[in-house]
Amino acid sequence: MALMPVEQALMIISAVFNPLKTENLPLNQTLGRTLAKDQFAAITQPPFDASAMDGYAVRTEDVVHYPVDLHVIGEAPAGKSYQGRVEFRTAVRIFTGGPVPDGADAVIIQENTERLSQDKVRLLSPVSIGQNIRPAGNDFAKDQCLAKAGIVITSRHIGMLAAANIPQVDVTRKPRIALLSTGDELINVGENVGPDQIISSNNPLLSSLIMENGGEVIDLGIAKDNEAALEEKITLLNATKNIDLFITIGGASVGDHDLVQKVLSKHGLKINFWKIAIRPGKPMIFGEFNGIPMIGLPGNPSSAYVCAINFMLPALHIMLGRNQVGAAKSFAILAHDLPENGDRQDYMRAHYSENDKGVKIISASSRQDSAKLSSLAHANCLLVRPPHAPIAHKGDLVEILLLIP
Repeated sequence: MALMPVEQALMIISAVFNPLKTENLPLNQTLGRTLAKDQFAAITQPPFDASAMDGYAVRTEDVVHYPVDLHVIGEAPAGKSYQGRVEFRTAVRIFTGGPVPDGADAVIIQENTERLSQDKVRLLSPVSIGQNIRPAGNDFAKDQCLAKAGIVITSRHIGMLAAANIPQVDVTRKPRIALLSTGDELINVGENVGPDQIISSNNPLLSSLIMENGGEVIDLGIAKDNEAALEEKITLLNATKNIDLFITIGGASVGDHDLVQKVLSKHGLKINFWKIAIRPGKPMIFGEFNGIPMIGLPGNPSSAYVCAINFMLPALHIMLGRNQVGAAKSFAILAHDLPENGDRQDYMRAHYSENDKGVKIISASSRQDSAKLSSLAHANCLLVRPPHAPIAHKGDLVEILLLIP
């Protein structure tokens, strides 16, 4: 059976998913969530002409010649405006954020003044119209669109929306992703490692990937390589409500102990495709398990991760309604030669750095074994090698997938 190309597999998977429903949350609970609707300012910011500095609100026509002495007629601290008007050769003491009083058209900073007495100040330098004044609406105007649907809300967005007096926002519901590892050799992190056992790193690895991309993990734990153990986990899955995606890890191949296809098929799994022209990660499954989309990832950590980046991540982002779907793509200059590639699209763990011109220079890890986690942990990108790519030389431009969240 011919291996399915990566692009075709991604197209099939992507077509299954749609944005999920939304929920309305207090602004301070939306960090990291995906904005579901465009947000418009409820107020103008600043709502009045405000001083950008501590100093004196003046008329520029009074400072054509300097030094010049002006009569101080009042104060305008932040939160309290001066009720009078700045007239000929008068000034109002003003502080950062204070409303600029009527009649004034500039603020001279206090460092360029000398206070002669309680009611007199000497201006020591010129000042231009509008200097040190933040005009009303200088940041944003009422009803202006401040944030578009599909962005991931950061602390910076929260600060801006708070300033716009937006207390509640609509965000996309978190996709609920059930995660199941399989393997007799697996034990949980922190347990004593017995003979022939290894720590299950895939669950923490993929759980973290899901959470840092806006999903919610339902960890079904580890199933041993026997039908009874898998059926027990199936019962647990069926009892769990509102699952948007079911991920299995390991057991996706056809060895004597690879039971995922066999057992799940008895209980409702319909396979759309199996085996992809990808390295690492060829034995990946995609299908539907009792109405839930299902991805069966290979058991080797790097294989599972590469497949998750290419197929699970876009599905997750589509469900969230994000503008950026999947890992961001970029390009980099090779720091060394690479041999020609085989018939599968290769995703090499690699690391790039930027030179003084901002150009990415990339080196592929010398350790591409799909079971190695150290080379994955130290990578910040995947170097993409298309099927049958010819020899690549130092200095060539190559495509990369960025692994920076």
